[in-house]
Amino acid sequence: MGRPKAFDRDLAVRTVMEEMWTKGYEACSVKAISETLGITRSSFYNTFGSREDLFIEVVDVYLQESPDMRLSEITAESHVLYEISRFFQVVCKTRAADTDGRGCLAVNSISELVGKDNTIGPLIEDAIQDRIERFERLLQWAVDNGEISSEDIHAKALALQNLLLGINVIAKVVRDEQSLWASTKQTLVGLDLYRSEAQTALA
Repeated sequence: MGRPKAFDRDLAVRTVMEEMWTKGYEACSVKAISETLGITRSSFYNTFGSREDLFIEVVDVYLQESPDMRLSEITAESHVLYEISRFFQVVCKTRAADTDGRGCLAVNSISELVGKDNTIGPLIEDAIQDRIERFERLLQWAVDNGEISSEDIHAKALALQNLLLGINVIAKVVRDEQSLWASTKQTLVGLDLYRSEAQTALA
């Protein structure tokens, strides 16, 4: 008799990520996850600790591969506004390419868990606050580079995060890349934060 196939933990986390991304956190009970992975409940707890621990791991894996990673690659020496504009264009392309209209796993979890789950909710809140602060830091670099004035940097950072959240939600209904980008670009222009490659070359 052959030996049982080894359990691939990384593959299991990705499988759960797809389940939670599609169905939501609450729909993915320990029982449901265990059945999907073909393991017992005791094996689940021995492997992942708890459903909350597994969700945190799932979100970490998801964020490492999400379009958000482009923002982490921007430096103080970059043409910051151009890079931000390109980032939003990539987000529109990525979300439009998802024919299942799943949106963003992290964003989906805001309405499902923030204010409702005392363990996961605060972690998601902190993650969103971190991303607002990241936008504010990027905009401060743009100020330092002379790309924009220092007026209302915090408000504009909030506006950018709100724009990102909005794209991830509306893309669950509007899945046309051109439409998503046209509306996104209009918002960036209105905030005076849109920069094209041509504008950057002239700067």
